[in-house]
Amino acid sequence: MNTNPLLDFSGLPRFDGIGPEHVTPAIDALLAEAEAAVKVAQTVAPIRWDSFVTPLDDATERLYRAWGQVSHLQSVVNTPELREVYNANLPRISRFGSAVAQNPALYAQYKALAASDEAKAYDEARGKVLANALRDFRLGGAELNDADKARFAQLQEELSGLQAKFSQNVLDATDAFALYVDSESELSGLPVDVIANARAAAQKEEREGWKLTLQMPCYLPVLTYADNRTLREQLYRANAIRASEFGDAALDNSGNIDRILAVRNALAALLGFENYAEYSIATKMAADAPQVLGFLRDLAARAKPYAQRDRVELEAYARDELGLEDLQAWDLSYAGEKLKQARYSYSEQEVKQYFTEPKVLAGLFGVIERLYGLNVQPDSAPVWHEDVRFYRLVDADGTLVGQFYLDLYAREGKRGGAWMDDCRNRRVTAAGVQTPLVYLVCNFGRGSDGKPATFSHDEVTTLFHEMGHGLHQLLTRIGELAVAGINGVEWDAVELPSQFMENFCWEWDQVQAMTAHVSTGGPLPRPLFDKMLAAKNYQSGMFTVRQLEFGLFDMLLHSQYQPEQGGVLQVLERVRDEVAVNVPPDWNRFPNQFSHIFAGGYAAGYYSYKWAEVLSADAYAAFEEAPEQVEATGARFRAEVLSRGGSRSAAENFRAFRGRDPQIDALLRHNGMAA
Repeated sequence: MNTNPLLDFSGLPRFDGIGPEHVTPAIDALLAEAEAAVKVAQTVAPIRWDSFVTPLDDATERLYRAWGQVSHLQSVVNTPELREVYNANLPRISRFGSAVAQNPALYAQYKALAASDEAKAYDEARGKVLANALRDFRLGGAELNDADKARFAQLQEELSGLQAKFSQNVLDATDAFALYVDSESELSGLPVDVIANARAAAQKEEREGWKLTLQMPCYLPVLTYADNRTLREQLYRANAIRASEFGDAALDNSGNIDRILAVRNALAALLGFENYAEYSIATKMAADAPQVLGFLRDLAARAKPYAQRDRVELEAYARDELGLEDLQAWDLSYAGEKLKQARYSYSEQEVKQYFTEPKVLAGLFGVIERLYGLNVQPDSAPVWHEDVRFYRLVDADGTLVGQFYLDLYAREGKRGGAWMDDCRNRRVTAAGVQTPLVYLVCNFGRGSDGKPATFSHDEVTTLFHEMGHGLHQLLTRIGELAVAGINGVEWDAVELPSQFMENFCWEWDQVQAMTAHVSTGGPLPRPLFDKMLAAKNYQSGMFTVRQLEFGLFDMLLHSQYQPEQGGVLQVLERVRDEVAVNVPPDWNRFPNQFSHIFAGGYAAGYYSYKWAEVLSADAYAAFEEAPEQVEATGARFRAEVLSRGGSRSAAENFRAFRGRDPQIDALLRHNGMAA
């Protein structure tokens, strides 16, 4: 066995043994190996798939798999030592990627392979790998002159560092805040489990009282349930100004935002694009930025009347029933929850008692079995934290399809939010089939007092969403690395499988099967579910315009922003004037925490959530139209969408499944906004 766990590819990653000291030596060795493979590939002849693409894939896959493990640990168990080696090696990975993308000899070899007789006989997947490779060489700067290539690589390296710093600043600013409360009366209205966890957090520091944080399992309940308006305002303000000029100057992301935008535009300009949005959209389903802006504005025009109605109702209720004359940002969730309880006679907190973790997981796994005939079984693997569980996904005939890690709870040193990432992709080699391995990460509250964790219905939906991404990665049948799983899938279609899965959280049979009250063990009563269903589209107008606000802000920043015409906040202000009904205080610094676009993969792509929601709602409608054929429809969805990876376009996948182009009707209907 290799003494450096990052260099051991014989089985599952050795997460229990990876330390900061292993990172640089492993990256040294793997970079040298990958660079040597590139050197050989530049001149290999005759040029064939097995002599050219396969050896390159072998070497680069090992490098990116090891680096993926380091990046993952940096997100889920961040320590100063790990961060230091991550930041030291990130530019090296970025430089290697740039050098490959710009390598003229490799580009020439790919062009020669594409023009060869052998290529004429390639299947769909190999054909797509070649087409994508040629496109990506162009987008990676392979056709630039030497001076521009050097500049392009330098900008990419700078950008990866800026994005990492942005994310780390948000994490540190989140972890740095704590509010200690001495009297339990100040916590009036908060759920019992939240109070218990706040007490435990204080005791862990050997302090009296209760510790409140900006971690979502604490922050969201305070904003939603705390009767103490001052407390809500304190936490809202602390959250809203994270990583901004109002806090620790070392964690202020304002300068990072300006520089990230400038670097992105400079990268796009070098390749001859008008702006970064055009560069980003070159690999997406959408045609161009004007099409995306038109799509978002059309949806906004449909949704805003519903959002305005939601706001007027909320203001009237807050004034008449809660005595809140001026509805502030820190009152929205609280007043919204009170109105929901009054109108539908139930509370999210009441519902949460039924969604106990063991039942929710069993229910989720049951859906996977019902739709695709697959079995989820507990499995064992080395893990990075005691919270983590591991499972295997097995086909009806007993064949291993893939495996996944599940890391459900929030904790310090763990990035906020929920995500799926691949640890190892599917690949068919001479040695056999390499099965996929994925991470599913959430930030839920843990159980207390010996009771299992309970999830809000929103959290259950989040879990189903991430599992949808996971299934896209796990159920691929493609053997070529570059188009297996979500690789090569257009970014604005990548949310289709995840949003599709959310729909099953609203089916009565499904909900009944995955609920058991934390105290009594009884399932969710039908009358309570009917109230949830009646409230399903409660404030959906407000929620929709909020998502459109983010999407428009992102697209305008990356397609039309000119710093000399006003700052980033002015762009956001103009977007809010156009679509928003809830306008935050002017000291709110939302952009400074908008990791999706400044540190994640959603730059000039946040619109993807709504774009893909059109696809996912229409895909789910196929199940609604033939309720007696769930297995057959599920098999077709698996075959035409999930298993295809990026081996053909998302539009072709959709048409093969649905027999036609996507239509917006189902989305509007599911959101209660149909004409």
